[in-house]
Amino acid sequence: ATTRRDEQGNIIGMVGIGQDITGRLAQEREYSRLIDTANAPIFGVDTLGRVNVWNKCAMRLIGYSTEEVMGRSLVKEFITDD
Repeated sequence: ATTRRDEQGNIIGMVGIGQDITGRLAQEREYSRLIDTANAPIFGVDTLGRVNVWNKCAMRLIGYSTEEVMGRSLVKEFITDD
């Protein structure tokens, strides 16, 4: 957005651009649903190695709930030598 000004420089309004993202939000929800219900373990980590995606299959196979792993370091806390 940007301001609109009159000849004296006083702000008299603003100009902005909007975009309908309803379709994109629906698509993101569908991707999340597909990841969560996949028959394979799916997990993601951020640039610091912290878990930010953990699907139901990963939970069943690994034994940690989403709440237990989210935001924690995958390598430091969940990868072992066994």
